[in-house]
Amino acid sequence: MAAVCVSTSSTPTTDVADAPGTQLRVGRLTKAHGLKGAIKLELYTDDPERRFVPGAVFSLQVPKDSPWHGKHLTLREVRWYNGQPVGFFEGVDDRTAAETLLKAILWVDQVDDEDPEDDAWYDHQLIGLAVLRDGVRIGEVVHVEHLPAQDLLIVRVDHERPGGRDVMVPFVSAIVPEVDLAAGTLTVTPPAGLFEELAESGSADDEASPAGDGDAAAE
Repeated sequence: MAAVCVSTSSTPTTDVADAPGTQLRVGRLTKAHGLKGAIKLELYTDDPERRFVPGAVFSLQVPKDSPWHGKHLTLREVRWYNGQPVGFFEGVDDRTAAETLLKAILWVDQVDDEDPEDDAWYDHQLIGLAVLRDGVRIGEVVHVEHLPAQDLLIVRVDHERPGGRDVMVPFVSAIVPEVDLAAGTLTVTPPAGLFEELAESGSADDEASPAGDGDAAAE
């Protein structure tokens, strides 16, 4: 199963307009389009025809100082320009209003009996998964962060000693090529440097041994 740049959430990130049920993150508002309040959309759903229909109501993930904090947004229409979806929303009638919504993340309520989307996972399904690199367990997912640009998996790296280190892993297919819920694992192919302290921590301990010990053994 290939990972994608989106996870769903049963406990959305803070600053989302109140909604008691499970919610799905389905899009982000990226750029004002024209002068009549239209906004370009970045889709986080494989089923835009179901999520982005006239009258659809979205909870908004925005900063607390945003004029849209705690509010919802109702879709009037989606149009496609050069393959790019553009949304028109109630109460957003000019470019100035549209620009107050840039980077807002859109969430919708999950209906209990609807079919799940392909390659989409709830936060609670991801948290607790063992993280594998080259078939070897290196840690465990302890949290999912939903940021405007992408989702991040927070991986608690395993150590023999107490404590640990949290690593932020972008939840994109190039780095997380496989999620296997049945096996309870998540495979990563990280770029150089992301987990390198794993190997360095052991060698650093070896190098830290006192030089005098070697001298004593030689006598």
